Parts: sequence; structure tokens; C-alpha cells
Amino acid sequence: MASVESQQSNSNMLRTISGNAEAQTPYSGRKRGGWITFPFVIATMTGLTLAGGGATANLIVYLIGKFNVKSIDAAQISNVVNGCISLFPVIGAILADSFLGCFSVISISSCISMLGIVLLVLTATVDSLRPTPCENGSSLCRTPSKTQSAVLYAGIALVSIGIGGSRFTIATMGANQYDEPKDRGIFFSWYFFTMYTSSVISATAIVYVEDNLSWTLGFGLSLLANIIGLAIFALGSRFYRHVKPKGSPFSDLARVMLATIRKRKVLLSSNSDDYYNEHGGLAKMVPAAPTKSFRFLNRAALKTENDIRSDGSIGKSWRLCTVQQVEDLKTLIRIFPLWSTGILLSTPIGIQSSLIILQALAMDRHLGPHFKIPAGSMLVFVLFSTSISIIFIDGFLYPKWQKLTGRSPTPLQRIGLGHVLNVVSMAVSALVESNRLKAVRDHHVHDQPGSTGPMLALWLLPQLAIVGIGEAFHFPGQVALYYQEFPTSLQSTATAMIAMIIGIAFYLSTAVIDLIRQVTGWLPDNINNGRLDNVYWMLVMIGVVNFGYYLVCARLYKYQNVEKMVDDHSGSVSNVDHKEKERA
Repeated sequence: MASVESQQSNSNMLRTISGNAEAQTPYSGRKRGGWITFPFVIATMTGLTLAGGGATANLIVYLIGKFNVKSIDAAQISNVVNGCISLFPVIGAILADSFLGCFSVISISSCISMLGIVLLVLTATVDSLRPTPCENGSSLCRTPSKTQSAVLYAGIALVSIGIGGSRFTIATMGANQYDEPKDRGIFFSWYFFTMYTSSVISATAIVYVEDNLSWTLGFGLSLLANIIGLAIFALGSRFYRHVKPKGSPFSDLARVMLATIRKRKVLLSSNSDDYYNEHGGLAKMVPAAPTKSFRFLNRAALKTENDIRSDGSIGKSWRLCTVQQVEDLKTLIRIFPLWSTGILLSTPIGIQSSLIILQALAMDRHLGPHFKIPAGSMLVFVLFSTSISIIFIDGFLYPKWQKLTGRSPTPLQRIGLGHVLNVVSMAVSALVESNRLKAVRDHHVHDQPGSTGPMLALWLLPQLAIVGIGEAFHFPGQVALYYQEFPTSLQSTATAMIAMIIGIAFYLSTAVIDLIRQVTGWLPDNINNGRLDNVYWMLVMIGVVNFGYYLVCARLYKYQNVEKMVDDHSGSVSNVDHKEKERA
């Protein structure tokens, strides 16, 4: 998550995104799909990822430098944008599964992001769409007019919707083109490699163009990438295998809750024959009667008068559910406490990812006499750290663990280690910031808005490296856990659970920063006059408390699918999961 636009490669977890690819509804028309679609899908992913990264990776710097937005406010806007980008994949997946299909969602989302980037290009090109620049060192700056703000935020909103709506829907559509799990595995390996590579290019090359050459040129390159990606996607339409929308599994969960409420006064029965089991293969996968946990939900599957037609089918779908549907909801309730620990695990990372750009702007970013690291590119170091860590973890650490203990580390163990590393990263952040503030005050530049201190921005790398290592543990661990434990009908939503965590965490990080600003003086617009180190120490305490909560939840949790735990998700899956998150 720290590498906002780029964060979570192998076959087991691929089913998380592709869902039940082997049992999808019939395809329309002649036989389509296969490897002929590969270049179209990968090229589309490349173009749209370059476009999204180029438009958003340097957003904080653009808001501060061109629209006179105060630094903390710019960080808050960036958090909201990243939250939207993380949550919209969930909405896009629901729309694709239930109503429109993947092709339509990708096409519409790509057009929306293109319109958003057009507006950003206009804000960078037309002087009347930007406020008068601040004079260097001045704290009195002209704020954007209503029209200027409307154009700017409309562009940002459209870009966020477009990126979120298309990113993982492309993964699902790509997986739908293949019949064999091995082929889907190869596709996903290339898909995530493409997403990772494109994210790095956008966060370095395009950000460098924006910082050193021209914002118009930088946004223009993003627009060009979006147009090319959309055009290539459209050119491949005659080759794609189009899957009809199957309906959302969330409607089944809603039916269980509504049926439970409607039958709240009905007495439960201990007779298994009194509960409805769907005819067909699904009935064989569930017990004859609902389990005793969360017994109040069992009323949803309890047969009452007029619930069943003469042919044995459900007469009123919002009054009677199958035992399987009831058990699916119970599974989600059981895993919810563990899922909630991920929110406070990701929130400190969201806060760090925005504030670290402000720190970089106030530090010496020179590498030699002629090159300065763009502040918006600092988070690329998290990508490098995570990628290297995944290679080491999958290639050495997990095999060594398995050799010594006779079993692979469980998802809960991986997540727990990620919690610890996350706390360590925040502590290192606090120590580095304390030293930075001391250096600023020693050189008497803390009262000069926009001034940079003598401390090198490279001192930020240790905390970025540690948070990247932590993400290599806890994000793959979380996705592996959800895939392993989710009911079959909901496995395609496991990745969406991670996206939802990241989105909520970004919104929560915005609320936390607002609260800090209201009750303390730690985050003034000029962070050289603040106490950002205290913010990080507060995040350390939050992390410690949340880790304690996680340990309690993990201790009480009982695996539902123990047989899937040991081998299916031991190592190779990590590559997929991490890259998926980042982007998320």
C-alpha cells in the first residue's frame, strides 16, 4: 500500500481473481479466447497503468506547487484519491459480475480515466485554470477559484474512478480467455509483472518529466498512454471470449439476513429435514443441517409454509435460503475480526506514504551535482524492497522454514510477522524524523516556508525498506488466508477484501490526520515547525495495540479449510498477492 499505485505470480492465488473460471456461463458466438488475446490484454494493462501512475503518483507535488494547496491538505487529498482507487475495483468487480460484463466495465472505465487526464492536461496548460503562483518563501498564497477547483477535482475524481474500475477487471477478463489453470498461471505472472514494471516507469520516468520538464508534457504522456491502451483493447474485441454476467454472490448474503429478520419469531428445529438444501451438487458440500454457531441465522434456511414450490424449488427467494448460503455468511462473520485487524495495519502505512513525500520535499534530494530525486518517486523504493523480499522469502526463507519445521508457515504467521515489521518501520520513521527536525533547527531554517534542510532524503530509505519487507509478509498472507477460508461461492471476492482494507485504511488515515491537526500542533503546514516524529510514535502505539488485538483474534480463530492450508499457499503465491495490493 505504501507504493500506492503499484502494490500485490503463480497459479494457486490466480483463482482468487479469476473466480470459478472453469465453470463459467456459456460463451456467446464462435470459439474465442486463447493466447491470441494475450498481447491485447497486456498492452492494455501497460497503457492504463502508465496513465494512472503518471496522473496520480506526483499528485501531492502538483497540488502544492501549482494550486497552492497546503502541504497537509495535499497529503489528505492524496489519501482520499488512493482510497477511491482501492475501493473502486470492488465496485467494478460487482458491476462486471452482476450487470455489464468485464469488457464493458473496462471500456467505460478507460474512457472515464481518459476524460479525467484531459482535464488535468488542461489545468497544466491553461493559465486561467490555475491560481497565481506563490512567491518563493511567502506564506500568503492565492487559493484556487471555484472554477479552478472544480476542473481540478473533477479531473482527479474521473481518473480515480477510471483507474479503479479497470485495473483488476482486466485481470479477470484476461483469465477468462484460458481454459487450463496452467495457462491462466502464465498469464497472471505476466499480468503482475507488467503492472509492476509499468508502475515503476510511471513513478520514475513520467514523474521526472513532470518535475523537471513540464507538467503538460507529463500529463500528456499519461493521456497518450491511456488512448493507446484503450485503442489496443478495442482492436482485440473480435478475439475476446465474452463471459455473461453471473450475478453477485453478495445478493445471497443479503437474502440470508433479510430471511432471518422475517423469520425472527419462528422457533428453530433440531431436525435436519426442516432445513432447505439446494438440489444438485452444492447440497453435497454442506451438512444436512446448519451448524450451531450463530444459530439465529439458521432461521433463513428453515422451511415454513409456502416457502417451497411443488417442484421443490424456492418459492420466495428473499424468505428462504439454502443451508450453504447460511454457512457462507457465517464464514464471513467468523473471519471478520481478523479482517478488521488489517485496517489498522494498513492505516499507518497510508499515513506514512503521504507524509513521507512532504518529508522528502523538506530534505536534500540531490544525488550528485546534477540529479535530484523527485519527491513523488520516493515510494518506488518500497516496490524494490518488496520485490527483493518476495524473491528471498519464496526462494530461501519459506523453504528453509519448511525444512526445519516440516511444514510451511501459515497465513496467520505471515500476517503476524508483517504486523511486527510494520511497527518497527514506524519507530524508525520517528527516529529519522527526530534527527531531521534537529538538523533543521540547528541550521535555523525551520521558520522558512518551503525551505529544505541539510539532511539527505536517502535517510528515508530504511523505513521504506522495512515497510516493504513487512508488506511482502502480511499482504500475501492476508490474501492467502481469505482465499483459503472463504466459501467456494465467494472465493472470487477474496482479493476484493484486500482492496477494501486498503481503501478504508486510506480514508481512516485522512480522518486520523484531521484529528491530529485539530487536537495537537504536530502537523502545521510547514512540517519543519511541527512534530511529525510524535505522529510516528503515535502510529507505533496504534500498531502495538492492534498487534495485540490480532494475536487474540488469531488465537481464537479456527481454520475452516485445514487441508488447503499447508501446501497450496506456501510461497509462490506471494508474488501475486503483493503486486495486487499495490495497485489496489
